[in-house]
Amino acid sequence: MKKMLWTAAFLMGGVSCGAQTPAPVMKGVMSVYDFDGFRLHVYQTGDALGDASTVIEGKEQLVVLEMPLFRENLAEFTAYLRWLRKPVVKVIADYHVGGLADFGPEQVVLVDGMPAFSKGETYGGMLESFRQAFGDAIDLTPYGGHETVPSEGRRVWAGVTFDFTKGPSTDFPASGIVIGGKVCYMHFAPAEAHFSPLQIKGRADVGAQLEALKAAAASDCERFVGGHGAPAGPEAVAFQIAYLERVERLLGECPDAVTLASRLAEAYPGLPGDAKPLAEALCKQGGWK
Repeated sequence: MKKMLWTAAFLMGGVSCGAQTPAPVMKGVMSVYDFDGFRLHVYQTGDALGDASTVIEGKEQLVVLEMPLFRENLAEFTAYLRWLRKPVVKVIADYHVGGLADFGPEQVVLVDGMPAFSKGETYGGMLESFRQAFGDAIDLTPYGGHETVPSEGRRVWAGVTFDFTKGPSTDFPASGIVIGGKVCYMHFAPAEAHFSPLQIKGRADVGAQLEALKAAAASDCERFVGGHGAPAGPEAVAFQIAYLERVERLLGECPDAVTLASRLAEAYPGLPGDAKPLAEALCKQGGWK
């Protein structure tokens, strides 16, 4: 059974949790959930990339899923890990490879395919654009080695099960992960909002994301988290499935990006985000204007 313990934006001071000393002061937002056998900590960095990092707290050890990239966030997240007073047994660099230099090769975990991909033209080019945009504010220090796990299969760390499943076919060669049978990790946490063109870059992404979302819904998890975005419940997954099914229908009906954006805005009045960039990305990829 899942219980929400607390959510706080650490802007003015620390937060007490149980009998421990107050949590370190943070600029980001930390949400904590209690499940049978483990506790989930989700840290929304508030950085320029909208990144999020997750801690799975077992009875005696911690597993980290995606370290922050910006040094300011790394410092406060590391302070939070120390505050938890348990050793970090594994750091899973699933979709995000960065902030790993302080961990040993026995701790760092990458999914099969990501080690080579992270050094290739696509991912390497993305990291180079980050270097140019943010300079020394981000930490891309090389790490000393890693364990590679299959994109599908089970591992047990900190007494918690991690079931790896292949992520969307059009995304990085990383994995979705079901944690303890209760939490589903995806590259982007589901949200009741218009999709970003960073997530849906073209028509092939629509079907690939739909497949991944339906698999996530079938997991019967209680909480959905990602390397970007806020923790969400099953209702956000159901919303995104319905949204993309509508997009599939509209792609066969709309003659241009303006019409597609207008139809999406009419279907979802007041929905957070903007349908226009998504429509433009879909139509450009399809050869429209």
